[in-house]
Amino acid sequence: MPPRKRAAAAAGQGELLSVSSTKEIQDILWKAADKLRGSMDAAQYKEFVLGLVFLKYVSDAFAERREELAADPELAQIPEHRRAAFLEEKDEYTEKNVFWVPPTARWDHISENAASAEGGVGKLLDEAMDEVMKANKTLTGVLPKIFNRDNVDQKRLKELVDLISDARFTGHGDRPAQDVLGETYEYFLEKFARAEGKRAGEFYTPASVVRLIVEVLEPYEGRVYDPACGSGGMFVQSGKFVARRRGKDHTHDIAVYGQEANERTWRLAKMNLAIHGMDPKGVGDRWADTFADDKLPDLKADFVMANPPFNMSDWARKSDDRRWRYGTPPQSNANYAWLQHIVSKLGDRGSAGVVLSNGSMASKQSGEGEIRAAMVEADLVSCMIALPANLFRTTAIPACLWFLTKDKSPQGTRALEDRRSRVLFIDARAMGTMVDRTERVLTEEDLEKISDTYHAWRGTKSAKDKGLSYGDVQGYCYSATLEEIEKHDYVLTPGRYVGAAEVQEDPDAEPVGERIARLTMELFEQLDESARLDAVVREQLGGLTHGS
Repeated sequence: MPPRKRAAAAAGQGELLSVSSTKEIQDILWKAADKLRGSMDAAQYKEFVLGLVFLKYVSDAFAERREELAADPELAQIPEHRRAAFLEEKDEYTEKNVFWVPPTARWDHISENAASAEGGVGKLLDEAMDEVMKANKTLTGVLPKIFNRDNVDQKRLKELVDLISDARFTGHGDRPAQDVLGETYEYFLEKFARAEGKRAGEFYTPASVVRLIVEVLEPYEGRVYDPACGSGGMFVQSGKFVARRRGKDHTHDIAVYGQEANERTWRLAKMNLAIHGMDPKGVGDRWADTFADDKLPDLKADFVMANPPFNMSDWARKSDDRRWRYGTPPQSNANYAWLQHIVSKLGDRGSAGVVLSNGSMASKQSGEGEIRAAMVEADLVSCMIALPANLFRTTAIPACLWFLTKDKSPQGTRALEDRRSRVLFIDARAMGTMVDRTERVLTEEDLEKISDTYHAWRGTKSAKDKGLSYGDVQGYCYSATLEEIEKHDYVLTPGRYVGAAEVQEDPDAEPVGERIARLTMELFEQLDESARLDAVVREQLGGLTHGS
């Protein structure tokens, strides 16, 4: 059987399938990889599959660069005996941000030797992972070496290698391997999040929530930080934002910095950044707890984006920590530890977007109310957004977005609106679209409406370019003074400020009194008819009984 048909069969397909499109690559790879789940735990399986796809990517990107070099007219000027050596010069790859892949780690070598390798395909893959890490310092300790273990079905692993051999991440029109693989990696992360449910919260934030934070903050340039970075989604979306607005050549206008406490999730983040052409060094050379071991103590960021664990009680609390400028957070809940840590990382004009549970907006337990009041009075809170339900598969806890900033002034030549001593409240609970029985997403229209509202309120360039101006909308948005917030005892729930949405009355609608009278009469008529039918049924049943 030809390789492509064999691979399709391994994926459970009944006939030869084209794997030329990104969507087909994603779907077929997922179905095939899912057969390997076996006895692996979910976290190991995720690392297993994404590591394998990453190895294929670096090999494809390497081959793509090699083909570019081979097609260069200047190569023809080099003596023939030196051409092969030129194509193996490491600097020709690394200077273009392409990982160097040693010959025995390249996918064509793996594919050709998968069936005959001594020790099996798993040993071949582990060795390839090791070689790639040794050749690229930024990947040291990142790639999984878990393929030659007893719990891995080597026969199915071989079938998966055959299939991946056919799924090229290059040759998709003008789209480079990086883009195709980046989308595939994100697709797999989302699939794993759906499969793992609540356990996925440590590595995955719904894409529409991340997009909303990015669209509001507009991180065109500067330092972007995430203290609980998971698999790096905030960084990836920031890069995509810059590429959409200013072009791919500007994606390096942002530098990313992050920290992650979970080892396996940290590995996913390193791979995710590498796949999207971002510097993997940004998430450090080791995983670490942000509270117990802040790896970036002197960082001052232009933008902070975070989805930290909700209501975390098991955290490394130090009562004398210099980060607790507005009050010492309780051991029972780290929400205000995260907020104050984030404030400590903001530059003089830095801004932050943070996902937290709704309880953070109103809690008064263990001094949280006093901390919140102090942060409001320090004029750090810029905007509060109440999110709709069902956005997070990983938790049923209702969530909100806090937007913090160090400077609400016009900021000189930026000519922003002066929003000192004011907070914008947005109630977005009625937004979003259900994509299935349990999950809601924010649509492009929702994202644009919310971000436009904030930008109009702040008077950003993007709002001025669109001709937008801000105005309160009952039931949706309201710009409150600190005095108003104080009257509400520093509770930051948007519903308290925006009020109820106006109900549009139909001028031709029936008056309420007349409608009640009409409906009452109809009800009596229906009750009378019900009684009549009841009597008929009883009479018929009685006749049947006597007849028997």
